[in-house]
Amino acid sequence: MQPQAMTQQATRHARRVYVGGLPPTANEQTVAIYFNQVMAAIGGNTAGPGDAVLNVYINHDKKFAFVEMRSVEEASNAMALDGIMFEGAPVKVRRPTDYNPSLAAALGPSQPNPNLNLGAVGLTPGSAGGLEGPDRIFVGGLPYYFTEAQVRELLESFGPLRGFDLVKDRETGNSKGYAFCVYQDLNVTDIACAALNGIKMGDKTLTVRRANQGTSQPRPEQETILLHAQQQVQMQKLVLQVGGALPTKVVCLTQVVSADELRDDEEYEDILEDMREEGLHINAIAESFIVQPHAILAIGLNLQKTHYSFPIGYD
Repeated sequence: MQPQAMTQQATRHARRVYVGGLPPTANEQTVAIYFNQVMAAIGGNTAGPGDAVLNVYINHDKKFAFVEMRSVEEASNAMALDGIMFEGAPVKVRRPTDYNPSLAAALGPSQPNPNLNLGAVGLTPGSAGGLEGPDRIFVGGLPYYFTEAQVRELLESFGPLRGFDLVKDRETGNSKGYAFCVYQDLNVTDIACAALNGIKMGDKTLTVRRANQGTSQPRPEQETILLHAQQQVQMQKLVLQVGGALPTKVVCLTQVVSADELRDDEEYEDILEDMREEGLHINAIAESFIVQPHAILAIGLNLQKTHYSFPIGYD
């Protein structure tokens, strides 16, 4: 085997790109032409003039392709194309299953160049790309009814995300119950995994770990951060389970009365009595009080009722 051929074979796993969700009309030529065009448009070609794509293999039955790039760096830049529209359909751009992050790290950049012009092809930086490398996190056991926004909100308890993908069924558009993410601050990767793994969400239990490795434990100096993160997760869990708001029997009304009205004790009592009488009419208020001098009215509600109107003039 010639030295150049040996080099190509050794780097092949890091130069191949998996493209999933292709439309039935796709073929090797159209895929090659398209990726050559978009790589040039975003400034992703780094190996000199010419096309970035060397070869394309398509599995028509399963609607995916392997696109072989001419360099490791160009394959990494292609990772930023996740979610791009091809012939009217969004496609997934991933590493193949034989990708070895440890070996690839010695061959060239493993992340897309942050200066790529993704806007030229209708993509937003950080929306779904950047989901490769050893710090990629697998989040499994998600309730199927969780929306992308809810999952992101839970994960962002630890910091902003560089990449996020809630995996959905291509036919129905419904969540498959698992997602992948990468944090902007890679130092929180193990903390997030340790804090989220094993958390119960409804009838599900989360499995959260590095996608390419087994479960990792946080370093000793991260224990304090982990404890705080776990508290944040528990609070976020409550918010998600009740649909976005924590339950309470208290309604706080601000700007109800002015500070001047509360300086007179008799006027204060009159206002409070008006509120109590109104509450008796609708059988909703268990207790009312006004905190002086901040003009904040707190009302304890009978939760058997769900909607009330207050016709008196304190609005």
